[in-house]
Amino acid sequence: MRTSNHFSRNVLLLAATSFFADVSSEMLYPVLPLFLTQELAAPASVVGLVEGIAEATQNAVQGVSGWLADRIQQDKPVALVGYGVSALGKPVMGLATAWPQVLIGRFADRLGSGIRSAPRDALIAGSVEEQRRGAAFGLEGIGDNLGAVAGPLLAAVLLFLFAVPMRSIFYLAFIPGVIAFLLVVGVTETVPSESRAAPRLSLGLRDLSPTYWKYLFAVAVFGIGNSSNAFIILKATTVGISTELTVLIYAGFNLVAAAVSYPAGDLSDRWGRQRLFLAALAIFVVAYLGFAVSGSALVVGLLFILYGAYQGTFRTVGKTLATDLVPSERRATGVGIYASVVGLAALIASIVGGQLWVRVGPTATFLYGVCFAILGGLLLAALVPNTTPPSH
Repeated sequence: MRTSNHFSRNVLLLAATSFFADVSSEMLYPVLPLFLTQELAAPASVVGLVEGIAEATQNAVQGVSGWLADRIQQDKPVALVGYGVSALGKPVMGLATAWPQVLIGRFADRLGSGIRSAPRDALIAGSVEEQRRGAAFGLEGIGDNLGAVAGPLLAAVLLFLFAVPMRSIFYLAFIPGVIAFLLVVGVTETVPSESRAAPRLSLGLRDLSPTYWKYLFAVAVFGIGNSSNAFIILKATTVGISTELTVLIYAGFNLVAAAVSYPAGDLSDRWGRQRLFLAALAIFVVAYLGFAVSGSALVVGLLFILYGAYQGTFRTVGKTLATDLVPSERRATGVGIYASVVGLAALIASIVGGQLWVRVGPTATFLYGVCFAILGGLLLAALVPNTTPPSH
């Protein structure tokens, strides 16, 4: 039987969900630091505290939410809770009169993001044939990355062209968050098969294959060198790129990530996940080497946009491979643990990268990333076979 080139209603709804959810979250990207320091007169250190707690929460909770979805044998209710909590966090921040209230709202926003991610990905994986799974995750990646373009641009238009008060951005961001929630309501979850495990207290980690754990090890090694994109933005400013142009380059980065997401996922269905993952790491190495040695504004700007090809491929193929390597009854657990590993490794990378930036210099931060990307790629090539989904 030939595989259909058309996606199910669920996959289309979930791709649209990722777009609106990311618009909602990314609208706050340029606003939150200004709101804290200007409107609420909080010190700059509070910005780091709020974001550090929020991101750590999102990373830590993903594996737990995935396990919970598998344990109750339902992905949709857990995803709905996540989208709902995340949406409600936005007006909580808008109502704040002191920075601790912003922390509560931001915590809720990222807690909801962490809760929803693994069950959403499990819903996508369960709504498409295995041999089209990469393409389905690529379509979701288009929605996510386009949301990352539209959100900051929409906030900038509202603030600078229409002079909308900064506090109102938080209330307006609630609207796409609600749309995302309602789109998930329309998703139809398939009845669990007999193979899906009965509810139990065990985490079921022994049900995950040795190859899956080897894959996570390789990803973690790469990840502890994959520092925050904030360092690339800083690099852009150090070579003389203006703030306004940096914003446009950042938008271009997200557009490229959106553009390559589907082709990368589709190619991984035909050529194998490992091969595409290694291609993503190769792009990462080229870009980071360029950031390390170049002092040209033009080169750095072009490399930043090229880096979007890494971002779109890594996001799509990485979690597709994670779902491939676990049994269907542990799908949400597998992709949730994978996301937690990626996020927590990035936290370590950003801490180390920041220290290298201050104590040694920007070149050291990027060369540190290059070394771990090469090591992670070698481990991936040695430990994870380049398999392709079976055709039917």
